[in-house]
Amino acid sequence: FVHLYIGEEAVAVGVLHALAADDAVVATYRELGHALIKGVCMNAIMAEMYGRQEGCSRGRGGSMHLFDAAARFFGGNAIVAGGLPLTVGLALAERLQRGSRLCACFFGEGAMAEGAFHESINLAALWQLPMLFCCENNLYAMGTALDRSQSQTDLCAKASAYNVAARSVDGMDVIAVHEATCEAVEHIRAGHGPFFLECRTYRFRAHSMFDPQLYRDQDEVERWKTHGPIHTYSARLKAEGLLDEPGFLAILAQVDAEVEAAVTYAENGSLEPLEALSRDVYTPRAAP
Repeated sequence: FVHLYIGEEAVAVGVLHALAADDAVVATYRELGHALIKGVCMNAIMAEMYGRQEGCSRGRGGSMHLFDAAARFFGGNAIVAGGLPLTVGLALAERLQRGSRLCACFFGEGAMAEGAFHESINLAALWQLPMLFCCENNLYAMGTALDRSQSQTDLCAKASAYNVAARSVDGMDVIAVHEATCEAVEHIRAGHGPFFLECRTYRFRAHSMFDPQLYRDQDEVERWKTHGPIHTYSARLKAEGLLDEPGFLAILAQVDAEVEAAVTYAENGSLEPLEALSRDVYTPRAAP
């Protein structure tokens, strides 16, 4: 998996557990955590990363294009800000059909420098769409510090400029993220239009596995790790008597076993036959 989500887990967990099962979700190319929490099968995800036809996108999408319509997970997107217009379309369709489902889009703060963000949030506000804008602000986008790329670093101010309700929250605290999202969901379902939620987070690994991360020093990374989301939440549960160390280690062992089983499933999967490679790419038609 090229684009790791380590350090940002509290965002996906906190947000998605505040949504209903039939709410739509669109994510970025760093979408593994979102897909798992939304209900996409781990076996199907692993097979997709192995390029097997048992994968959730039949092995054609790879790690950046996980998709599962049954889970209402409408894909990762390799284009920065590319998922925002798609989510506007989903939200508009929901409104036109007089539905009650919400449409959430995850994106990084780097996407807010793209025209697609401004056009999307403007239309969502004009049409009062049931849309949650969830910004995962990791401070560096793909590799450039926020204050070196955007003149206005108050992200909520940007959303507010479009008359959209906005809130910023500690994206390393899963409880804080969940409570803020519940507030946003209540706002949207009450018919008050879209909501912008900034989750201030930090990824512990570089943009990709091949990134030397020369744009930040290792001391800063280590400081953020001291209040990482998994450590913070497990410590809170232990303090409240809801978890002990043996219980925590048992959970880790269970996760490791599930991952190993998914790897075995993927390795035993099958490649798509050559004669099927043109399916869904070209539409057969008679020669003119």
